[in-house]
Amino acid sequence: MFGFFVRVLVNALALAAAAWLLPGIAVTSGAGGPATGNDTVDVVLAYVLIGLVFGLVNAVVKPVLSFLSLPITCLTLGLFAIIINAGMLALTAWITQYTPMTLTIDSFFWDAILGSIIVAIVSALLSWVVPDRRD
Repeated sequence: MFGFFVRVLVNALALAAAAWLLPGIAVTSGAGGPATGNDTVDVVLAYVLIGLVFGLVNAVVKPVLSFLSLPITCLTLGLFAIIINAGMLALTAWITQYTPMTLTIDSFFWDAILGSIIVAIVSALLSWVVPDRRD
């Protein structure tokens, strides 16, 4: 259970880095009004909720899509995996539009693809620094 929370926090921090670096990716909290009344807590909760949704999308949809697109991924020497990751980011943005805290992506080509590269790099670095399990 501890590893699950660590993965959600790593996803939330990676999404925060992408939103900070790219002007086309934004996270808004409290569409129906502030959840707690404190802006900082609302933003942190928004990132954690979106990190949770992103983790669920990566756990459920991404393996199926990666398996089905295996021939084109091999043909492009793995570069199609960036498009798959951008699609998972766009799917997360679409799912979160039905929640009070939303992730918005302006354009798929620049923002989602660059965002998926940033999320992958930050997630890999944070996973290297913070292991999933206790030793």
